[in-house]
Amino acid sequence: HESHPKCPRCGSDTEIIQNGWVRKCHVDSSQHFPRTDPAIIVAVQDRLGRICLGRQASWPEGRYSNFAGFVEPGESLEAAVIREVKEESGLEVSEIKYLSSQPWPFPNSIMLAFEAFADNAEEAKPDGDEIVDIKWFSKDQLTTAVADGTLNLPPVTSVSRKMIERWLNG
Repeated sequence: HESHPKCPRCGSDTEIIQNGWVRKCHVDSSQHFPRTDPAIIVAVQDRLGRICLGRQASWPEGRYSNFAGFVEPGESLEAAVIREVKEESGLEVSEIKYLSSQPWPFPNSIMLAFEAFADNAEEAKPDGDEIVDIKWFSKDQLTTAVADGTLNLPPVTSVSRKMIERWLNG
């Protein structure tokens, strides 16, 4: 809203309507919708029933989460899943399945959640740029690490946490 206060048609001021999801021009009544960029997030599993989580250096100590990134122009969601997981972890994934979505305002995004399977788990390696560490967890290992405080999962309101809990309880 801060970067788009004017109507792109006539340059007049716009007002926020529909709880901030739309801006309306005072002069020509045209409606304008904020840009929403698609991003993917992936719960990567292996055939041994483990989940692979990565850590960014900027996160709180012990925080691990699913792999995520923006969809590039002209890229399918499935191709983005394959690319992002490969870039961040070195893993090659298949059997990609859509799970859910979550509006994500940081910045102007919709997070599209997927699960996928990696058949080359032993090749997992952090890219050293976005992801600085990678760990595979069995359900028992994840439960124990959360209980003893060595693993800090994403907030309960995030789609990432819901994905991890879905895997854990599924």
